[in-house]
Amino acid sequence: MPSKQRSGEVMWPRLVASKLLRRPFGSSRFVADLPNIQTLFPLHSFDDQILSERSLSSHRDTVKYKIFVSTWNVGGVTPSDDLCLDDWLDIQNHSYDIYVLGFQEIVPLRAKNVLGPEKSCISNKWNSLIRDTLNKSTANKVSNEGSKLKEQEERSGATSRGDNSAGEFRCIMSKQMVGIMITIWIRCELLQFIHQPSVSCIGCGVMGCLGNKGAISVRFFVHKTSFCFVCCHLASGGKAADVHLRNTDIIDILTRTSFPRGTSFDLPRKILDHDRVILLGDLNYRISLQEGETKSLVEQKRWSNLLEKDQLRMEFTQGHIFQGWNEGLITFSPTYKYYPNTDMYYGCTPGTKCEKKRAPAWCDRILWYGRGLKQIRYDRCESRLSDHRPVRAAFTAEVDVLRHSCSLGGFLMSDRLDEYLEKYSFEFKDN
Repeated sequence: MPSKQRSGEVMWPRLVASKLLRRPFGSSRFVADLPNIQTLFPLHSFDDQILSERSLSSHRDTVKYKIFVSTWNVGGVTPSDDLCLDDWLDIQNHSYDIYVLGFQEIVPLRAKNVLGPEKSCISNKWNSLIRDTLNKSTANKVSNEGSKLKEQEERSGATSRGDNSAGEFRCIMSKQMVGIMITIWIRCELLQFIHQPSVSCIGCGVMGCLGNKGAISVRFFVHKTSFCFVCCHLASGGKAADVHLRNTDIIDILTRTSFPRGTSFDLPRKILDHDRVILLGDLNYRISLQEGETKSLVEQKRWSNLLEKDQLRMEFTQGHIFQGWNEGLITFSPTYKYYPNTDMYYGCTPGTKCEKKRAPAWCDRILWYGRGLKQIRYDRCESRLSDHRPVRAAFTAEVDVLRHSCSLGGFLMSDRLDEYLEKYSFEFKDN
């Protein structure tokens, strides 16, 4: 028997046992474009920053960054090499600083995929397509701007730095748990301000612990502000009792998710401890109406009537879950369930028999928690890849930036005054 096969047989029991016992079997590891983001932004640099806050008089400024967030249940469909993501990622508008992209069912939810090791080849393929899409448009913009800058430099005789990578995007975190995947992309000039990246995986699926359902949560700091993004896939089903299963999944995710505190300082551990929190995913909440009535209202585009019976909105209103959370106004069609490669909802084709009844619903949602986030768009994309439509949102996020300044007395008594006097010539005139 080949050694590779023997090692696979040994690994399977360990994987299954770890998942059943809720052990973090490699759950803290993630993939990134950078070789090791922790070595680029080590813990001691953050310690030094805290010490400098105490030793220097300082103040905080607020800057705003634009964040693109999207969730997409791809139904186990492997993307083709020429899949175009331009429209989904809105590259024509390309004014975003951070991309947060969540997927569900990047692999079929079969027992082999749920119990076995993750198939990284699929997540790698998605990341490759995202990288090419984001940096393709950036390269064109840089090229156009570079040619204009070169003409200006030739007239003025100036020279540029020749740095064409400033506008490019890099993946700082990418994590997969069975079919759930989240990937974070940052504009290159912001990389120096990113620190403390971490990931936490919670399985809520089979037996309440396997990863066919659950969430991947990632966190990192931008300057002095902590961000947490939670990519979910909750319990499915259109029965009344299934609502409670989804509520239980959310409570489980918010309760069990935990991040490391750090070495000599207290970092936020729980999801809601972070400054800016966004939750995205296939939450699977349905519309509490009969299938025929739901389809009739969908055809008439009477969204307000449908939203009155939207299970997630009803749970919001009744205070069962998501207390203090926010969701933007829904002005788009339900995102589930379509026949693949069509704009036809499941079961709406005359003369066809469906194995299962699936009324249209807004299964795919994006929510946020806390202050400092302002949603500026909330819509869906019209890709026909799977039986779901991607949902996307854009936010402006306030970020605290620390500015150091020594007191005037300290400046006058230091060697820095001599340096300035030597650098600049002063002419003293009478009176």
